[in-house]
Amino acid sequence: MMRVRVLEFLMACAIVIGIGVVAAVVMPGSGHIERSLVLGKDMRQVYDVVDNLRRLPEYSVLTARDPQIKYTFSGKSYGPGAEISWASGNPAVGNGSITIDSATPNFNKVDGTAKTAQVVWDIENGWKGYDKTFTFDLERQGSRNQLTKVTWSYDVKYGWNLVNRFANLYIHGDPDAFIQYGLNNLQNVLAAVPNVNYGDLIPYIRQTEPTPVLLVPASIQRKDGIEGLADTVDKAVAQIQAAAKKLGVNVTGPRIVFTTNYGDTTYTFDVAMPIDSSSLNVNGQTQQLTAPTTPATDVSAPADASTAAAPAAPATLNPGDHDGHGRLVVDGNVRATLAFGGAALEGVWNGTAAGIPQTRDMLKAYALTHGYKFDDVVHRSYDILAKPEVKDAQGNITSYAEYDVYLPITNAPNQTPEQAAGMKQPTLDVEPAASGSAPAPAGSAPAPAASN
Repeated sequence: MMRVRVLEFLMACAIVIGIGVVAAVVMPGSGHIERSLVLGKDMRQVYDVVDNLRRLPEYSVLTARDPQIKYTFSGKSYGPGAEISWASGNPAVGNGSITIDSATPNFNKVDGTAKTAQVVWDIENGWKGYDKTFTFDLERQGSRNQLTKVTWSYDVKYGWNLVNRFANLYIHGDPDAFIQYGLNNLQNVLAAVPNVNYGDLIPYIRQTEPTPVLLVPASIQRKDGIEGLADTVDKAVAQIQAAAKKLGVNVTGPRIVFTTNYGDTTYTFDVAMPIDSSSLNVNGQTQQLTAPTTPATDVSAPADASTAAAPAAPATLNPGDHDGHGRLVVDGNVRATLAFGGAALEGVWNGTAAGIPQTRDMLKAYALTHGYKFDDVVHRSYDILAKPEVKDAQGNITSYAEYDVYLPITNAPNQTPEQAAGMKQPTLDVEPAASGSAPAPAGSAPAPAASN
């Protein structure tokens, strides 16, 4: 009796195994899932975010499942060959890596006539199967091509591994969750990017050195326009030059404008000029210049401003004192400090000063899509007048000004993709537009020789 039951059990197992083998054989040898979402962003911005992996931790479900996950970047910083790997003690996350396999067309061909683009990631992790890939298919949509349809798909091969073929039953588990979560959060990441087209911008990453400067805080009403800006800057430059002469130091370069707040009605900024000494004798004392600091915030202040006491009047500052930013008071409104130091994203604008704010926005958008970090409150963007404009006797512009616009950045590589590809920044070898018309945007001019 026992032998019969054993035989029956073995036969039942054989039948189950046989059914399982047959089921595995008829199952597909590969798997595919995809999800789509239309984003209100230019295709170049979407392309740049997925053609580098620096912002993946912000929109990946892996981070949501394990906030303590450790990411490591390797390989190239952008495009095919860029890699990110992760390690987690959470079994649901585990260890793995993603490498950008291909990106078509090349980044400098995404703007203009390109209607579609594709970026492919290779995946190595604990999911069953091999040749695992994520593919991003991008398509311009909208009446003005202002929208981008993103289709994120996952493909995997199982071959004749029957165990792996059963994994196709669970393809709508972790792989699907990775895509759905990532796609929704990719939308959130892109929402913070200024909605500007930076396709004509050819940004470079520059390494700047700490430089002593004299500066004057200033502001204008936005309605005063570029004429009001020019007048205010000229007055500040005159103050700086007078202070430099009094201090016995030399001005060594063109004027610099540090943007404090480009508000809706008021533009607040500092006008600065570099000098040849970081040690100044003010009010009979020799002082070494230091980098500016951020004023401390009074965390004990009441939350309800209506019940807070009126702030105390600021103390009178005399030459030799330091203001709230740690800058040395020189004379009147003139301050001295160390500026620059570290990496900065540079864009060139050829035209009137009216084009500088848009160039700043382009640099910020570019930094965000490429994963470069910046803090425009502590390390403010600035522009340097590389070449002044030239006018004829009638006041018509015969040669545009050239402005080098900078955004201090961290967590950045040594070069931008444009820089690594040998693309040249715009030059002034271009005729001005007709009198009274707007200048051509930066990047539309012929390429100059390489700059250092």
